[in-house]
Amino acid sequence: MDIHILEMPLDFGASRHGSDMGPSAIRLAGIRERLERLGHRAAKYESPIQLLPQEYADAGDPRAKYLAPIKRACEALAREVEGAIAEGAFPLVLGGDHSVALGSLAGAGAAARKAGKRLGVLYVDAHGDFNTAETSPSGNIHGECLAASCGLGLPELVDLHEPGRKVDPRDVCFVGTRDLDPGERELMKAAGVTVFSMSDIDRNGFPEIVRRVAAFFKGRADWVHVSFDMDVLDPMFAPGTGIPLPAGLTNREALLLMEAMAEGGLVRSAEIVEVNPVLDVRNQTAVLAAALAARLLGETIY
Repeated sequence: MDIHILEMPLDFGASRHGSDMGPSAIRLAGIRERLERLGHRAAKYESPIQLLPQEYADAGDPRAKYLAPIKRACEALAREVEGAIAEGAFPLVLGGDHSVALGSLAGAGAAARKAGKRLGVLYVDAHGDFNTAETSPSGNIHGECLAASCGLGLPELVDLHEPGRKVDPRDVCFVGTRDLDPGERELMKAAGVTVFSMSDIDRNGFPEIVRRVAAFFKGRADWVHVSFDMDVLDPMFAPGTGIPLPAGLTNREALLLMEAMAEGGLVRSAEIVEVNPVLDVRNQTAVLAAALAARLLGETIY
């Protein structure tokens, strides 16, 4: 398979700096070589953006900080993602903070619409990212990106790349969620997303949750976009991320989920975000990110 690896060194959407170096860390962890050993071809490996550091930019509206540069970067990413899918390639986006999902989902949504396909989204994240400018306690756009992709929030974000929502919220499935703001929790419930929280995982066991995720997409979606935030993992396994939270997924659970999604045959695009080398230990978070991408793209133990 041809893969377009798209590096998005963007950390404008978060409070803590450092995730802009995440793509480089994942590259140094050998992601290209690992995918090529599986028989894939890195037909494109580049960054579609050139940005000055956050310190040179004006934060602007405190309800949606750095809106202008984030919008500009995600517009460029959306064009790349849509083009890759249209060519039959697999776009793999390396973040950067999770605001890059605005571009990934805009591009995947446009490609799906033009091909007459229904897009589903697997959102593997400790957080909901379902705030709007009205509900966000921080004004950080990485916490508003999925809501905007589902048609909620500022028009500048909702209408990025193409007017309107990019995915029906009823086709969004969360895994590993464990930290929601009150306002976004209500928005998520009203929108009709499906959530398998860490409490659900504890009650039912992870293999059962994986089975339910597979059942969720089967017969519902033609294509699936996987959006994987490294903070879904317990900091024991992924210390290098901007908002580490205890009681998260293990590395084994995350790898199993990616392997199961590969077996389903529906995944057409993906992103791995929020690797922060400043906070990492011996690059272990970036190495795990590369392993997750490999499992999603067909790697198995035996």
